[in-house]
Amino acid sequence: MDGEIRLATGVARPASDRETVMTEDDNLELRVWLRLLSCANRIERSVRQELRDSFDVTLPRFDLMSQLERAPAGLMMGELSRRLMVTSGNVTGLIDRLVAEGLVQRSPVPNDRRANLVRLTEAGLVAFREMLPRHEEVIVEKFGQMRRADLKQLLILLGCLKRNLEDSDQ
Repeated sequence: MDGEIRLATGVARPASDRETVMTEDDNLELRVWLRLLSCANRIERSVRQELRDSFDVTLPRFDLMSQLERAPAGLMMGELSRRLMVTSGNVTGLIDRLVAEGLVQRSPVPNDRRANLVRLTEAGLVAFREMLPRHEEVIVEKFGQMRRADLKQLLILLGCLKRNLEDSDQ
């Protein structure tokens, strides 16, 4: 039946995602894309939950702080939007809340009244570095059942995909 998976016991249950109900006859590229998306979404859901439970922080806030941690001199708001692949309005809202909590600072750029440079405060750096190990642990746990050789092969294959995508973007 469409939208269901038949278990070995013969019991049917609803499919959890589109990729689950695809067959060998479906387009291979689409099946790979949906499998990749399904895996990424499942890992992201776990990361979101752990950040919320352990640190009362959202994944977008963590991602913004991660970008700033990699740029100690700070980043312009537009560059943050580009790196996070969100609108400037989304970034502004996140930064407003992080400024209010003392985790980031926003400074006007000399000679450009409209531009702001954003950087982590010392408290923001400490908070981010406290979250980082747990973030990594959750991801490592999700891949934990895979053999090292399979993970290395997956990394190589995804690297090939990434290069092909970068080449096609040019």
